[in-house]
Amino acid sequence: MPEHGPIPARVPDVSVIIPTYQRPQKAAACVATLARQTLPPDRYEVLVGLDGPDEQTPRALRAAWHAAGGVNDNLVVVPCERAGLNATRNRLLERARGWVMLSLNDDVLAEPRLIEEHLHAQEHARKRKPAAGESPRTVADGGRVGGACVTGSADWVVPPKSEDSLMDRLVRETSMVFFYDQMRFDAADPDRDWGFRHCWGLNFSAPMWAVRETGGFTAFPLTYGHDDIELAWRLKRRFGMPVWFRPGARVHHDHRYRARDILQREHNLGVASWRFAAKVPEFGLALFGRDITSREEIEYSRAFVQREGPTVERLRETFLSLDRIAADAIPSSVDPGSPGEVIIRALYQQHLLLKRWTWRKGLLDAAGTSGEFEAA
Repeated sequence: MPEHGPIPARVPDVSVIIPTYQRPQKAAACVATLARQTLPPDRYEVLVGLDGPDEQTPRALRAAWHAAGGVNDNLVVVPCERAGLNATRNRLLERARGWVMLSLNDDVLAEPRLIEEHLHAQEHARKRKPAAGESPRTVADGGRVGGACVTGSADWVVPPKSEDSLMDRLVRETSMVFFYDQMRFDAADPDRDWGFRHCWGLNFSAPMWAVRETGGFTAFPLTYGHDDIELAWRLKRRFGMPVWFRPGARVHHDHRYRARDILQREHNLGVASWRFAAKVPEFGLALFGRDITSREEIEYSRAFVQREGPTVERLRETFLSLDRIAADAIPSSVDPGSPGEVIIRALYQQHLLLKRWTWRKGLLDAAGTSGEFEAA
C-alpha cells in the first residue's frame, strides 16, 4: 500500500505516534492541535498509523493539518494491515526518527506546549543518575544514560450541560477509568517515581532507543488494555526507568464513556489481564501480586461470579441509570469533604463490586477460550 507524505529531511527530536482505526473526525481534530505547537516544527514529526483499510482518514488528516498551518513534511500517514492498535504502534516505531517517542491516542486534543513539555522532561531524564541496584550495562551505553517514562496529564472534554450526566462526572472525578484524580505534582519532588501502573498510552513519552530495545509494544490481535503499563514495567525492569508525572504536558481526552462502555472496558481488561499474565508471567505477578492464571485463581473467579451474580444484576441497573441523571443532580464540587465530592466518591465505591465482577468475567472468558480451564 502506498504511504502518504514524504519524510522530513531533518532528523526531529520527537516522533509522535498515533494509531487510529476509521475515526477520521477524531484523528483530524487531534493532528490539528499538533500542528499548532510551541516547539519549532523541524524538531518533531507526527506519524499516524491506519490500522486497516481506510480511505477517509488520510484525506481528513491532510485537510485538518493544512488548515491548522502544519508543515507538509511533518505529517506522515502509514497504512498498516488490520492487526490492532499496538501492532500499528510498532509499525510506526519502525518509521520514527526522533530520539523521543511520544505516544498519543487519536481522540486527544493537545495543548500547544505538549510536545515541548515532553521534550524538556526527556532532556532532564537523560541526566538521571543510575538508581541503587542498576547495573552499569543497563544505564550506560554510548551516552544513553538514565531516561524515564513521562506521563502527561489528561482531562476529559466535558459534554454540553444539557447532556452532562452523573456517569460523566464519575469518569471525570474518580478513578473509574484512569487514576489522574490520585496524582498530584509536587514541585519539591518533581521526579517522584509513580510506578509502571501510572503510564498510559494516551499521553506518555519515553526514549526511543529503550522502547525499541525492549521490543516495542506487546501486541495481541484486537486486544485492549495493559499494553502501556506492561511496556513501562519492561523499561523499569531492564533500564531502571521511573515513571514521572508532568501535568504541563497536557491533553484533553475527547472520549465520552457511557455506563455500558465502562462495563465493556472492564471485561476487555479482564481478557487482557489473562493474556498478558499467560504470556509474561513476571508482569502478571508484578501487577496483581499473584498468578491470576492458576487453577486456584480461576476457581475463585468462578465462585465469585456465581455468588455475586444476583447482587451485580441489581447494581447494573443502578449503574446504567447514571447515564440518564443530570450531572448537576449532585452539588458540583471536588473539594475534599464537600457534599458533592463525598456523594460522587460514594457512588464510585458502591459500584466497585460491579467493576470487579465484570473484570473477573472477562478473565474467565479468556481462560475458557484458551482451552486450559474449560468448565468441567
